[in-house]
Parts: sequence; structure tokens; C-alpha cells
Amino acid sequence: MLRALASESCDRSSHGAIRGGYRWTSKPGSSSDLRILFVTDHYPPEASAASIRCSTHAKRWIERGHQVTMLTNFPNYPDGKVFGGYRQSLYKREMYETVDVLRIPTLVFPNRGSILRILDYLSFVVTASLASAFVARPDVVIATSPHIFAAIAGWIVSRVHRRPFVFEVRDLWPDSIVAVGAMKEGRVVNFVRRVERFLYRRSDLIVTVTHATRDVLVARGIDADKIVVITNGADTAKLAPGGAPTSLRQKLGVENKVVFSYIGTVGMAHGLQLILDAADACLSRVPEAQFIIVGSGAEREELQQQAERRGLRNVVFVGRVSHDETIDYWRLSDVTLVLLKNTPLFRTVLPSKVFEALATGTPIITNVLGELERLLEPLGAAEIIEPDSVEALVDAIGELAGDPARRHLLAANAATGGKRYERRALADSMLEALQRLCPGKPEESGRSDRGLAQDGTN
Repeated sequence: MLRALASESCDRSSHGAIRGGYRWTSKPGSSSDLRILFVTDHYPPEASAASIRCSTHAKRWIERGHQVTMLTNFPNYPDGKVFGGYRQSLYKREMYETVDVLRIPTLVFPNRGSILRILDYLSFVVTASLASAFVARPDVVIATSPHIFAAIAGWIVSRVHRRPFVFEVRDLWPDSIVAVGAMKEGRVVNFVRRVERFLYRRSDLIVTVTHATRDVLVARGIDADKIVVITNGADTAKLAPGGAPTSLRQKLGVENKVVFSYIGTVGMAHGLQLILDAADACLSRVPEAQFIIVGSGAEREELQQQAERRGLRNVVFVGRVSHDETIDYWRLSDVTLVLLKNTPLFRTVLPSKVFEALATGTPIITNVLGELERLLEPLGAAEIIEPDSVEALVDAIGELAGDPARRHLLAANAATGGKRYERRALADSMLEALQRLCPGKPEESGRSDRGLAQDGTN
């Protein structure tokens, strides 16, 4: 049953700390626990980078004694099909790995075509905004991008509850979709840019995952004092170095092979055509190299069909697996490939898969320059190659395939460097930023919050 929230007033007097135009007070003896409402279009059992980051942060904040509610959709990314065990309904309330999760219906389409994706995104804005009226009033609202529409929903939710709005910027929209060719510059993109600037200005706090993104926002006139950088990371206890099961090597037919993997979304941004071209060259030049592509996305079907047409017997497509299953694939990998298309925008990014590779002690070959290059070079955990060069990739593959000692050195350096990016510690850093934003509980009008019944429908 849906139970409406009681109306609450918010005092705008000049006394007390001011955040987003509202008065926040630290009352003697009052609890410092935060009630956090997190709006995200991606959440487990989806295994995307956004899903894992949100989940890890939420679970850590709950361990620290805070209350977290995730407002998200029914899992369907990246294929645009609702996962088994779920079916869309008016709403579903569940406890997922200790986190209170409220799932709302959206339009779901296969992951192809920008118009259909935008309709999906817009439907999330509508249903998330409507659902926000039926959840307990939080102390702070967080929304994460991509995509920018999730941030729109988060800002609306923050206005419904009259609470501070935190915008976590994981990708610069719409720059990223223009960079991969999903949309072209024009009126629609210009409109999205205006929305983006509006959200930056209206945010009480902005969290970026790279220093380069922070610099871009400051250059665009955003107040540097309200931006904090919380990088991606990995669960270094769970994603530790180790050996893959022998049965997995047998299943994939990669015994006595040097495994070069790609693990992650098989999307437009990644330029994975480069892997197929390199695999073709390696059939004769580096016959011991075996390529495994783990994941799904808009490009997977086309790439798999192309590999079959070209007779690339040294390429195996695994498809979507759970995040827990990816651990075995990291450990199976002798080397992993971290690739992106060669665009100026991608010089500002740090792909989250890098941190999982480091945590598992997996050597890296990457063609991503800029921020990622600056992170990896001091660690000595990667071979950094020229972007868009099949020859450079084949040369790096050949050198590492024939030099086990070099692979072992890169692996040891990766495992050491990965310890610097423990995700729980990063979650603590973000929590500290939230606590600085909300130093005390907002004054209540004496009326209690009430939300959705815990026993949601399926």
C-alpha cells in the first residue's frame, strides 16, 4: 500500500548552518546518522561499474550506521531485457545485500538506437520523481550519472523533499555520447548541455571520479569549493590475486594459451574492433595468444558475428556474467585489455575495470592516455600503447606473450598499486563529504516520515 508522506516545513531563518537555502542544526544529543536517498539507473544484480560503485558505497555507509535507500529501476542493463527473477510492476521493495532497494518501472528497450534509449531514460525521470513522494524523507539526495537523466530525477527528488542535492559525475554528458557517435551536435545536444549546466549550478555538492573531470567543470565556471574527487576503486579483499579454476580453462579451451581478456561492457565507447583486428594478425604472429571478451552491450552481437565471419578461432565471447563470476575471469587473464576510442574526452576518464585489474594483479595493456596514463605509469603495472594502432597492440601482445618474467613483474606491481584504491576507504571519503554537507539533522516540524510499505509487490 502506498502511504503519503506527511507534509513538513523547512525553516529558512538566518540561524544555523545554511545548505542549499535550508537551515541545518546540530542539536545536543541528536543522532548524527544520515538518511541517504540514492537515485541511480544502475544497481545490482547488474554488474556495471556504476552498479558496483553504488552498491559498495551503500553497504559501507550502512555498516557505519547510516540509513540508505536506493531508488532504481528493474535490472536490465546492458542488453535492455529485464533480468530473470524480476518482472516489472508498480514497484518492488526488497532488501538486496543489506540495502533497502525500491525498484520502479521504466520503458525497457533492447540496447540499440538513441531514440529508444532516451525514451527509457525519460521514463526513469518520471517514475523516480513520482515514487519519491512515497519514500521516507531523507537528509540528503544523491544521484549518479551516467546518464544525465538520472541526475534530473535526483534533483527533482531533492526538491520534493527539500533536501541538499549531491550530483555524482561519473561521465560528462552529453560529451560522452557525442564522442562515441551515438548523437550529433545539434538542438537536442545543446538542450542537454543547458540541463547539465543547470544541474551543476543547483547541486549542493558535486562528486567527480577523476581530477581531470573536476578541472573541466571548474573551467566551465563551476565553484571548485563544492567539488570533491572520489575515484573508483575495488574491493581488494574480494578481488585479490589468485588462480582461476582449472575447469574454467578447460571449458574455454585455453589450456597452454596466454589469455588476453577484455572484461566489461561491450559498448560503442570502447573501440573493440581493435581486438578483432589484433586477433586476426596474431593468428600467425602470436599463435599462443587467446582472446576472451567477457560482457555484453550494444556492440557484442555485431563483433561476435564478425569474428565468426573472419574465422577468428582465437577469440571467445563469454557474454554477460555476474560480478562475482568476473573474479574467476580476472584470475584467468594473463593480461587484460583496457581500450577506449581515441577522443579528447576519454583523456579525462579512469575506467573502473582498471582498479579490478590492479586488485587481482592482472597486467594491463591500454591505449587510454591522459588521466589513466598518469595513474598507471608510476605503478609499473601496464604497457601503454598508441591509440588506434593495431600494430602497436599486436606488438605489445607479442612481447608479453613471449616474456613470462615481464608479465609477472607487471602483475606484482599491479597488486601492490591496487591496494591504494580500496573501495571501502573511498566510500568513507565520500561519506565524510556528505557529513560536512549535512553537519546535523535538519529541524523537523514534529511530524513523522512515512514511506512505502516494506512488502512491495513483485
